[in-house]
Amino acid sequence: MIHVLRSSWALLLGMLLLQIGNGLQGSLMGVRGAIEGFTTFEISIIASCYFVGFLGGSRFAPVFIAKVGHVRVFAALGSLVSATLISYPLLADPYAWMVLRVILGFSLSGIYVTAESWLNDASTNATRGQALSTYVLCQMLGLVAAQGILATGDPSGWLLFVIPSILVSLSFAPILLSVQPAPSFDQTRPLSLKALYSASPFGVVGMALMGCVFAGQYGMAAVYATEAGLSLGQLSAFVSTIFIGGIILQYPIGWMSDRMDRRLLIIGCAALAGVVSLAGFFFGDIYLVLLAVGVLSGGLSQPLYALLIAYTNDYLSPQEMPAASGGLLFVNGLGAVAGPPVIGLAMGRMGAGAFWLVIAALLFITALYGIWRMTQRVSAYAEEGPYDAVPYANLLPGTASPVAVEAAQELYVEAAEGIAEAAEAAEADGAATGTTG
Repeated sequence: MIHVLRSSWALLLGMLLLQIGNGLQGSLMGVRGAIEGFTTFEISIIASCYFVGFLGGSRFAPVFIAKVGHVRVFAALGSLVSATLISYPLLADPYAWMVLRVILGFSLSGIYVTAESWLNDASTNATRGQALSTYVLCQMLGLVAAQGILATGDPSGWLLFVIPSILVSLSFAPILLSVQPAPSFDQTRPLSLKALYSASPFGVVGMALMGCVFAGQYGMAAVYATEAGLSLGQLSAFVSTIFIGGIILQYPIGWMSDRMDRRLLIIGCAALAGVVSLAGFFFGDIYLVLLAVGVLSGGLSQPLYALLIAYTNDYLSPQEMPAASGGLLFVNGLGAVAGPPVIGLAMGRMGAGAFWLVIAALLFITALYGIWRMTQRVSAYAEEGPYDAVPYANLLPGTASPVAVEAAQELYVEAAEGIAEAAEAAEADGAATGTTG
């Protein structure tokens, strides 16, 4: 990690500041929307618009970079993000906020593509896993720090909108002034959804369902906390617990996936997270219980994205793995678009507790579908299936780009090819021994 920090500190510092600003506006949107009199459903649509923009950014950012280069795209999209954040209190209208969220999602998606390709280019096979790990850790720390800033300000004023705009503006200074040369950019080639589904139905369906879950946790947690009557400080702590849980359990769950059938682990984590979410529905009025539910639900559910990528890779050849990343990301994004409106409608009809009911239902559906798929296909599980290929593809909702996923996929490909080469060498040695003996 020291080597990664030494070589990429400017990029990591920039992304830390960016995620503080992004995380602050993400939670602030739900609180300020309620103050402005927006309905729960309107706020859910606003949250969903971010992921609409994110899908567009993931598609078009590589085209822009190919035409004008990393630095210009970085600067242009960064200025859009800063201007968008400061425009929220100026345009206090739900339809205006929908447009702003689309712009924000599009711009941040392009920034992530640029930053992650830069980081991937600066890494070697021996350091790429560490680099991506540190990168994701910086993002999570930024999101957690944002909740602490939120608790210190007045959401009805301007200051909490000015702060993220300033932080985003500052985040580009170390990156744009870095002496490291801009990398070349290879555009991700998406695999057709039909072929991807044929290869791994559980992987595709699971990714769509997890998109709904992650978008709900990221976009609607603050709305739920507001509807539940939490104070601003309590709200900030609750939202932080979801990210903290992901930080704590990410690696242990990944470690376990190397040592058992991935489907069983995915099913088990989804089922347990569903039970925990039900506990949030029944006992969420007890604040300490709510915090524990946040840690466990976030910790058990967020690693599922990476596990589903690994599981899908179990049914692909090394040559197909990088191409699959674009399709998986797209499916996850479609689910993310649908998640907030579904939760918003449920909360509008059934109250704040419906947030946990919808999350639990999505997780249980994932587990049940996985159980059904186990009756339809023999597992491709093998003892050697290094999780290093994918744990860092599990970025927070709205932060995963094709480049990040492809970088993780590349590690998986390299590991798979290394295993194949080792097997061939062992077979050749065995043949030679048999001949001479």
